[in-house]
Amino acid sequence: MRYFDSHIHMLSRTTDDYENMAAAGIVGVCEPAFWQGQPRTQVGTYIDYFDSLVGWERFRASQFGIQHVCAIGLNPKEANEVELAAQVVALMPRWLEKDGVVAVGEIGFDDITPEEERFFAEQLELAKSHNLPALIHTPHRDKVAGTERSLALVREIGLDEEMVIIDHLTELTLPLVVETGCWRGHSVYPHTKMSEERMVALLKQYGTEKMVVNSAADWGRSDPLKVPKTGEAMRAAGFSDDDIDKVLFRNPIQFYAQSGRISLEAMTRPAIDQTQLWEDNSVLRGQTPIVEGESVAS
Repeated sequence: MRYFDSHIHMLSRTTDDYENMAAAGIVGVCEPAFWQGQPRTQVGTYIDYFDSLVGWERFRASQFGIQHVCAIGLNPKEANEVELAAQVVALMPRWLEKDGVVAVGEIGFDDITPEEERFFAEQLELAKSHNLPALIHTPHRDKVAGTERSLALVREIGLDEEMVIIDHLTELTLPLVVETGCWRGHSVYPHTKMSEERMVALLKQYGTEKMVVNSAADWGRSDPLKVPKTGEAMRAAGFSDDDIDKVLFRNPIQFYAQSGRISLEAMTRPAIDQTQLWEDNSVLRGQTPIVEGESVAS
């Protein structure tokens, strides 16, 4: 089987993760902009971070046989520092025009404050003006209220619901999104959010249309193999290979393909050539480079 992880924070992960993901059948990922675990204090840290998403991380993924695209956004966790947040949102268009940027995200609510709503709305406007999909994070607390307000804000801004994915859905919030034209994102994450078994139950109840699964793997206790593990759980529950391919490969790519910068046809495993450099830097630390098609010394 082939898989696409539609929401994973690979800058937080190791090279071993890339190798294990490729071995498990993952051929592509989308990495949304994320909170680093502590507050950023100046706009230059965002500039370097966004550059890494469109540059080094895209290169690093390719060196291990995985296509990498990203979403650019101000994470809701960081939206309450108003002066800094305003500077970041003002700079975002610089990256929204770049190859490999397939969405605005992840954006949305954390504590559902007026400041978060302001920058959420401004970034929805950016998605609309740049004709990009929007990846919306639903809060860990007050999830139903946050999801309801997110959907209302999408309607108020006038962004086409087909261009929106509401992520981190659960049994409580998925029914709210099913009533809309938005795509339905689910994060399968150890101990919290969603498990493989619960995801299979939702697929049985609601079908496969617009259903998307991701690992949301980050610097926390998470698992970058949760998408293929969900595929195994789907097969054990009687889903066909076509169902698995639809939910775990075709659906997420078709959502992001609305950016015009990704397609099902082009989402193939890149050939590995570890002799390549990125700004004079290699992914290797003294190891023998792998070049596919050539014999490599052990």
